[in-house]
Amino acid sequence: MGRIAQLAGAVALTALSASISQISHAAEDLYDILALALENDPTLRQAEASYRANRENVIQSRAGLLPSLNATGNTTRSTFGPSDEVRGINQFTGQLQVQPAHSFRPGVNDHGWGLNLGQSIVDLAQWYGFQSARAADKAAAVNLAAQEQDLIMRVSMAYFDVLRARDLLDTNIQEEEAALRSLEQTRQREEVGLVAITDVYDAQAAYDLARNTTIIQQDQLRSSYEALEAITGQPHPDIKPLDEAFPIVDADGALIEWENQAKDSSLAIAAAKFTLDSQEKNLKARKSDHLPTIALAGNFTHSVSDPLFQPGIGFAVGGGAFDRTSLALNLTIPLYNGGAVSSRRRAAEYNVIAAKESLELTERQLTQNIRNAYRRVNTDVKVVEQRNQSILSAQTALEATELGAEVGTRNIVEVLRARENLYRALRSYADARYTYILDSLFLKQTAGILTPQDVIELNEWLSEG
Repeated sequence: MGRIAQLAGAVALTALSASISQISHAAEDLYDILALALENDPTLRQAEASYRANRENVIQSRAGLLPSLNATGNTTRSTFGPSDEVRGINQFTGQLQVQPAHSFRPGVNDHGWGLNLGQSIVDLAQWYGFQSARAADKAAAVNLAAQEQDLIMRVSMAYFDVLRARDLLDTNIQEEEAALRSLEQTRQREEVGLVAITDVYDAQAAYDLARNTTIIQQDQLRSSYEALEAITGQPHPDIKPLDEAFPIVDADGALIEWENQAKDSSLAIAAAKFTLDSQEKNLKARKSDHLPTIALAGNFTHSVSDPLFQPGIGFAVGGGAFDRTSLALNLTIPLYNGGAVSSRRRAAEYNVIAAKESLELTERQLTQNIRNAYRRVNTDVKVVEQRNQSILSAQTALEATELGAEVGTRNIVEVLRARENLYRALRSYADARYTYILDSLFLKQTAGILTPQDVIELNEWLSEG
């Protein structure tokens, strides 16, 4: 778990903020937006607050093992007397004695205070409960680190989705302008009788379709900007684009190396292991509920009472200040509690089984996810290369088709189809580049090694546009 602890620290919120703050730059880029997200992202702030709240469970569990000290105080006022006035002869003095009827004004005031000290000596249930809380806290810390890695992914996805939508819109605008030029040229040719009116209709349909696609893509671009704003809480009307020279290369290392790295560094595996450890400690605590406990109890009491007037005697007796101390060693042996103790133990056993199965499922899913992510990155490399080649092929085909249309061997429909193929290839190429970037980050996230340094390196390939 030492490796996991180091990794969790590497992506901790303070470390990430420090890494970002070291970079000084003017324009908005991935650094700026990630720094804002660290401060303003509600999801991360909620996760951090939940982590801090859950961490208090460790302190609460430890409290049962530490001394407890309580202070008590009391005061009592008592009044007494006959309901009616009583007259009689004092048996000692022989004189007439009058005892007035009961009144709330005179009375007896008793008061006191005390200190109670308690200390658990032997309580295995409390001890294992504390150990369970500590393991659960470690799982929560790893989950928080995973949330910080997730923030890097969410910011990157939102950032490059904006660039993706912007590139697609630029391509659509170019296609719309080309379709408009083609429509105007076709109309001119139809006016002089070089082409039929059906060619004008085909060119008009191609332009209308391109215009419709542009409108849709404009709305998609606005949605992408808003998705980015939702993370940081601030608008980002202008962000840096990706440099055309950004390298598209295969994933470093062999697949087996990534699998081993994931097993060693995966935050999901670490959290599942800590959760299992917590449940096992909790099971020990529930089994210890049947065991005797020994506790030390100390008490000091100071009490003060007024003298008590004795009717018929003529003078008061008793009263004064008293101190009392006690020190006890208490042994408690649980015998029967309606079956609740055994029920809690069985529930803890089932929770251990569930945690073991969760760990097994996480390990299996990790193997599957790391293999898929690794293959996707390498597949993306081939796709980008092939789509770049398709642009060259589509461009050549369009030029040949346009030349054929000029000499009469091709018609306008073939030209429009060739142009559509070219712009489709351009859109597919741009889309493939951004998919490769996000898949590369996802591969590192799956392996548990996504760090701020990856953002720093990626940001170096963002240009001023």
